[in-house]
Amino acid sequence: MQTQNPFLDEFAKLTTAAMGIAQAAGEEAKTAFRAQADKFAAEFDLVRRDDFDALKAEVAALRAEIEALKGGAPKPAAKANPAAKKAAPKAD
Repeated sequence: MQTQNPFLDEFAKLTTAAMGIAQAAGEEAKTAFRAQADKFAAEFDLVRRDDFDALKAEVAALRAEIEALKGGAPKPAAKANPAAKKAAPKAD
């Protein structure tokens, strides 16, 4: 049969409360560290990773669009040179 020992019961309550306080302190420290990191990023004009990835995807799409537009337009080397027409001798 199990016995009730008030000393062990109080010790268990004390350790449970101590673990709760330690966990709350850990969460508070994490929140404070995150706030300091956000402040640091704002002061040094850094960007967040998700903003960076979004901009990177947008730049890649724009580069693809530019390449597509370059492929559809005639290239300058393919155009006829107007100076060459004038320099050609006339057949009389």
